[in-house]
Amino acid sequence: MNFALNHMTTPNLGYVEFLDLASRLGCVGVEVRNDLDQPLFDGMAPVEAGRIAAGKGLRLVGLSQVYPFNSWDQTRNEAVAALIATAKAAGAETISLIPRNDGTGLGNGERQANLRVALKAFLPMLQDAGMIALVEPLGFLRSSLRLKKELADTIDAVGGRGHFKIVHDTFHHALAGGGPIYPELTGIVHISAVIDPALSLEQMEDEHRVLIDDRDRLDNVGQIAALLAGGYDGPVSYECFSPQTHALADPYSGIKRSFDYISSQIQVVAA
Repeated sequence: MNFALNHMTTPNLGYVEFLDLASRLGCVGVEVRNDLDQPLFDGMAPVEAGRIAAGKGLRLVGLSQVYPFNSWDQTRNEAVAALIATAKAAGAETISLIPRNDGTGLGNGERQANLRVALKAFLPMLQDAGMIALVEPLGFLRSSLRLKKELADTIDAVGGRGHFKIVHDTFHHALAGGGPIYPELTGIVHISAVIDPALSLEQMEDEHRVLIDDRDRLDNVGQIAALLAGGYDGPVSYECFSPQTHALADPYSGIKRSFDYISSQIQVVAA
């Protein structure tokens, strides 16, 4: 398993502490974010941040994020260009694009057109930089991009294979009702569990996303196993938003225990 760690899982750690945790956990890499309550890379230069990560044997598998990418305008264009430049300087492998998630732009025809306009505008920038953008469908009913099929179809329509890839987030996949998966188009897998038995799918929010154990209601193991069986071999990255997870006194032990559980269950499924 190519496990990775998203900084959202441990947002109280500084950048170097976060890298040290990922290294102790045996992760292949990390995802860093520009939406935490601290400066990106704790304010250090991207080149230096990338050098430190590489020195610890870690890849910068992702740099998040531009939101909302599918409301294209000049401001969004500049934000994507800036994120690409930062990613290149740090040696990050991808940038992340997040769709509008406020209940607007949901109409059939409207959302597909907005998606196509944005992807078509960003593609030349990605081509020039030799960069991949990870696009994340969000399963919430208020999201303007819920379905992987719409994204996959639009990537093909703009000739974007090779520069746009899908984020398969197990939480959002469950909220969107499942559906087809695209291992060959998947650039990263985000994992997290919901364990509260009282919540319906429609009631699940980011704040409920915790570490995976045998109480998981999202079928993380099944989703990961299906992607691996389909040929996916990229990072599987922990992205937990729950304050409960953020408050762990010993995140190493909790995450390590969960990684071990996932690995053992994948072996059972594959046997």
